[in-house]
Amino acid sequence: MISHAHQGTTSSALTRLSVNAARRFGIPAHGYAHLLGLAPEHLNDDLCRTPAATGIRIAELTTVHAPWTELARQLTEQSTIGALGVWDYLITSAPTPLEGIRDAAAYISTVADSSTDTMRITEDGEQVVISHVNEADLTYEAACAIRAYALGLYQRRLSDAARRRLVPLRVTLAAKAPPRHQALIELYGTRAIDFEAPSSSVTFLAADLTAPTPHAQPGLSTVLRRHAEQTLATAVPLHNWLDLFRTALASVHDETAPTLPAVARRMAVSTRTLQRRLDEHDTTWSNEVESARRDHITRLLHSTDLSIDAVAARSGYADARALRRAVQRWYGTTPAVLRRTGRPAD
Repeated sequence: MISHAHQGTTSSALTRLSVNAARRFGIPAHGYAHLLGLAPEHLNDDLCRTPAATGIRIAELTTVHAPWTELARQLTEQSTIGALGVWDYLITSAPTPLEGIRDAAAYISTVADSSTDTMRITEDGEQVVISHVNEADLTYEAACAIRAYALGLYQRRLSDAARRRLVPLRVTLAAKAPPRHQALIELYGTRAIDFEAPSSSVTFLAADLTAPTPHAQPGLSTVLRRHAEQTLATAVPLHNWLDLFRTALASVHDETAPTLPAVARRMAVSTRTLQRRLDEHDTTWSNEVESARRDHITRLLHSTDLSIDAVAARSGYADARALRRAVQRWYGTTPAVLRRTGRPAD
């Protein structure tokens, strides 16, 4: 279910954690508020995926004012169960913590940018090693914070699943040793932390991760995996300005008939600037409105029981005949057939 479109983006939930951490450290908002994906309608929409570069920039600004070790701890403390959506529950609802973390590794793309950050799980006799792979330089403090946070997050979710704090046997970090790392000792609950390691990992006793999860529910893991797939399928990756424009247009379209001034206000630009940016992206207002209207009508036909007349009225058409002509032009079929089959005619 991972597609090329998801690469280069992370979940808005993860970005919200980064923004909240920056605020807690007193980072001035003017340094990052303009970044792609941070408008409230995007940041607070769990379907939106923020450009990974946005989260990285916030981490860079934060580590200028605070040690990366403190940022890692702050992010982990904020990551209460449910903060990262279905990914959290994949771990805590599985029959065992080990099965849960395997599911989490398989669906890491629901949270992170899978083109740069991945998980690996290795069973070695009586131990289980959970690795976080990120190829950034060991001296890059923003990446160091993210690696340390990832390990802290895995530990916290596994502890949530076991309903007791699981203390790792050892922690390795692909990060240059900081002057002080008391924050990490408190985060992981151990002094067995090695720096400048080839990879970042956290090691647990296998017995801690293979014991039955106290509150596991039979069959729930299957439901959650399907939900994770649906989360990715319906996600809206925001890679560039045109992605942001289309989400703004869609949100206006859902409320009323879209107008150029209304969308311009939503994006905090002038109508002239909006038209110029559309031209730069080789598209026009009329083409985009037509595409948004098509998507809106298709969604109403597939997800509601509204009559064809009601769909026409909600979509700005004079009557059902005008709607039928539009659907015939787009899909070569009728609204009734489109609704019944769930897809355009071949």
